[in-house]
This record gives sequence, C-alpha cells and structure tokens, in this order.
Amino acid sequence: MIDLRLLREDPDRVRASQRARGEDEKIVDALLVADERRRAAASRYDALRAEQKALGKQIPKAQGDARAALLERAARLADDVKAAEAERAEAEAEAERLALALSNLVEEGAPEGGEEDFVVLEEIGKPRDFAAEGFTPRDHVELGRLLGAIDVERAAKVSGARFYYLTGVGALLELALVNLAFAQALEAGFVPVIPPVLVKPPAMEGTGFLGQAAENVFHLEKDDFYLVGTAEVPLAAMHMEEILDADRLPLRYVGFSPCFRREAGSYGKDTRGIIRVHQFDKVEMFSFCAPEDARSEHRRLLQWEKEFLAKLELPFRVIDVASGDLGASAARKFDCEAWIPTQGKYREVTSTSNCTEFQARRLRIRMRTEQGVRPLATLNGTLCAIPRTIVAILENHQQPDGSVVVPKALRPYLGGREVLEPVAE
Repeated sequence: MIDLRLLREDPDRVRASQRARGEDEKIVDALLVADERRRAAASRYDALRAEQKALGKQIPKAQGDARAALLERAARLADDVKAAEAERAEAEAEAERLALALSNLVEEGAPEGGEEDFVVLEEIGKPRDFAAEGFTPRDHVELGRLLGAIDVERAAKVSGARFYYLTGVGALLELALVNLAFAQALEAGFVPVIPPVLVKPPAMEGTGFLGQAAENVFHLEKDDFYLVGTAEVPLAAMHMEEILDADRLPLRYVGFSPCFRREAGSYGKDTRGIIRVHQFDKVEMFSFCAPEDARSEHRRLLQWEKEFLAKLELPFRVIDVASGDLGASAARKFDCEAWIPTQGKYREVTSTSNCTEFQARRLRIRMRTEQGVRPLATLNGTLCAIPRTIVAILENHQQPDGSVVVPKALRPYLGGREVLEPVAE
C-alpha cells in the first residue's frame, strides 16, 4: 500500500508508475475520489458525534418543554450518527479496496518495458565450451537419472506433473546447499528461521500475493489457509502489527521453507525436469530497515546472492528487471540468472526486491525513532532456490562420463566428496 499523502500531493507520479507497469492508471483517480469521500464521511461522523456528546450533557440540566425538545433532537441525531457511521464504514472499505489494488511505485532508474526489456548489469564467469571439450552435455534430467539423484517419473505417478523426488546424492546435495547458504547468512549476521508455510489471509494479502499473483497461490478453502510460494510471506508477516525500535534495524532473517506454486499460465513451459515445479525448497533472505536505507540494503542482498553463486563456480549474469515484469510489491528487482548449457541461455536462480514501505503499510509494521513512529521498509532476496540451483550445478559441472564435479565450497557439506559418480542401473 502506498502513502496516501503522496497520492494526494503527486498523483501524476503514481499514474506514471502504473503506466510503467502496464497497469490501469484509472485506479488512481478512483482512489482519489474514494479517499476524499472517506475523509468527508469521517469528518461528518466526528462532527455529529461531537454534537451528540454535547447534547448528552445538556439534557440532564434541562426541564419541561426544553428537555422534551432536546430529547426529540437527540433521537433524530442518533439516527444521523448511525447513518454517518455506516457511510464512513462503507467509504473506508471502498478506499481500502482500491488502495490494496494499487501496486507499489516503481523506483526511479528501473528500466521500463515488459519481460524482455530487462537490462544486463554484469556477466560473471564464462560458460564452458563443451564442443571444444569434445562432448555434448547431458541435461539435468539425464544426469539426475545417471547419478540416482532425481526421479520425476515416480513423482508423476505419486503426485502428477511438475513434482520430483530428490534421491541419494540429490537429497544430500539439497542439504549441502541449505547448509552452505545458512553458513553464509549466519556469518553476515542473519537470524535463522524455519517459518510456518500455512498462513492466514491477512499475511498473504499484506505481502501482496492476493492481487496479480493470486492465480499461482494454493488456497485450502475448508480451513482458509494459504500455502506460501516463498518464505518471504511468513518472514514479512512475522512482525505484523508491531512497532520495531529503530536501533534494532536493519533486522535480517534467513528462512528455509518449502514453497508451493500453481504455475498457472505456464502450460507447455519447462515441462521437462525440475526447473518449473509445484513444490520446491528455498532459502530466503528478508530485511526490515529504515526507508532511507532501502536502496543500499537492496544492493547488499544482491551482493550476498552473487557471492553464493560465485561459491558454486557457476557462470551467471545480473539483470535489472523491467517495470512491467515487477511483482505488485516490488519497486525494483534484480535477478541473477545462471547459464544452463543444454538450453543455451541464462535462467533465473535468485531474485531480490526492494518493496520500500509497501508491505509494511499493509501489514501495519512500523519503526520507532526519536522523531516518532513511522513505516519502515522491507526487502527480500533468494539466497538459494534448490531445484534450479541443482540444475545449474549438474549441467555446468558435468564430465563426459556423466559424473559431476562438486564445487569446492560444497565439499565440506558433502562429507568431502569431490565428484558425484554415476550409480549402477
């Protein structure tokens, strides 16, 4: 939710942000009208209540006809107050509905356009030339089968398409990645968290996942719980309706959780393997900080993501995501994309977003400073999305015989194992 004072003072800026996102800017004018109606209704209600209280003090002192007249007036006033209260509630509900439908303001400097209009900020590492090495690389599905690490066929039998088993060294590789990610985050001062993954509607709505992203959310209607698509949701909502002392900020958490996504609209995309699935595990960074520090904090989260991918010795690039491809909560987003040899292109493996005050306002999280209480900023960043990271490791570090060299940083978490060897059929 954006600051309504900013909306009133500079509606053109909000309209421009909506246009940059490719979203309806008419909602800005509708919200301005609703906000004015809300404020007018609140003023009318407050005035009538003040009159009612004043009248209540006069009645006990009045006698005879004067008292009867005051009582008659009080009765009419009670009806007016009741009607004004209903009008105020209706106006507030409409203004809140429109405010929740409005996306965050795009940060100045973010590239404009759609999904393909990102800007490449840097490329790190160089993709291997498999042709020069004299062999054709196998994809992660074949490698996973050779290594006894990935089983999509049995997962399809048990759960359907877009599910998978990690078995043998595949399961060990996930645990190694999680431990490496947590070790890095703890060294940087993050607080480790294992959050709940079933959340109530206010948590999902407050983080901005019941708007444009709602189609990809699993909802358990009988119990009115949502399965989270990222630990960002429970980490953000962890301090819902709280006031944090400014001297505690930045407050950084690193969470590990399963993630659930319906993948609506992805029919025919990434149907092979474990790149686009309904359930996966992820290590997520989350930060609460002062709004004025949010941009620099965003760059720190990106740097930690880059450090992690560099430890895995993966070739990757960093992109500045275009405005039309931002989620509703993000003012700006940077993605790290690893090179996938068998696809001949870079694919997203981490993402970090600056959500400014947008989520904090919706979740009613504030910070206490010497100058008073005000909203703070929230930021999130993927440290390790397990399946896509495993895909990148297997494909980039494979050898002609189907074995996979383990990146040096991961070896201590795999019992010192240097190579993942094919297993007997």
